[in-house]
Amino acid sequence: MRFARFLGLVLTGSACLCAEPEIGGAPGLTPKEEILEELFAERESRQALDQTIEAARKKGVTEQAILEARFLFHVDRSEEAEIAGMLPQLLVQKKRFRLEDSEIFACEDDWLAVLEYAHAMAALQKGDKAGFKSHITEAFWLSPRQGIAFAPHIERLRLMDAMKDVKLDLAKKYRHTLDEGSSSLEDILNGKKGALIHFWSPRSPECEGTLADFFITSEALLARELGVVSVLVGPSPEADQEAKVMLEATKKKIVGRWITDSGKSPMSAQLRVYQAPAVVLLDKDAKILFNGHPTSDEFWNLLEKMIPDFKRPAMEAE
Repeated sequence: MRFARFLGLVLTGSACLCAEPEIGGAPGLTPKEEILEELFAERESRQALDQTIEAARKKGVTEQAILEARFLFHVDRSEEAEIAGMLPQLLVQKKRFRLEDSEIFACEDDWLAVLEYAHAMAALQKGDKAGFKSHITEAFWLSPRQGIAFAPHIERLRLMDAMKDVKLDLAKKYRHTLDEGSSSLEDILNGKKGALIHFWSPRSPECEGTLADFFITSEALLARELGVVSVLVGPSPEADQEAKVMLEATKKKIVGRWITDSGKSPMSAQLRVYQAPAVVLLDKDAKILFNGHPTSDEFWNLLEKMIPDFKRPAMEAE
């Protein structure tokens, strides 16, 4: 299950969490155990989860287990606001917590760590950095084994703090990936509301799989006066050739500007981009508003704030 990345070291070994559910129910499981398997399995939508929760209640599944399933659903989807919104429910359940009612926690400290995690997400939503640091530190202290879930939020906060001091060289010229020209960030920002910098590599399967969707987004943003530039990371003659082949293979209209990062003082290093794909969003003054993965809800929410009539486009995969 995908949520194992969050609690892989603290699962109690319950049958409902050890394997993916089989069609028709695994042999030897009671009806309650079968519904528990369904409850903790991956969910494609909130509606599907709610329907399973309703069925679980009818089979006698505890509210503790149901709350755990709902929490893991939001963690799996990286829905920080929803996790923060669960804090009142988690605080109420804290008074009622019984380890024997839990389906995933090995000890009460693991449960208390989740409560601190929700506190930290609530602080993050409010922009309370000190509160976030206090609660996420306590979560680590209570359950170091769950650190794999806590670390990305800390890394994200530290990254955005570092971005406040980054001053991009807007005049620096970067050679084009697809032709003999060159462009600067100054060229791309000129007269625009801001700019989207897309870091990519032809050697990244994820970049290859999302290029068509990126073209859709690029066209929508360019039509609304936001500059779009794609930066090829790891520059080399071989990478340039592979990039051209990959772009041609999409058989799509290639929009925006496509440049190759410099070998000396690369833009990707200055912006701490270590994996592709990644996106950096600039305002019209080249202030960094976002730096991270293109699927982040934060990124899309910021785009919609910058461009009031912009809505996240429907992607080909959808």
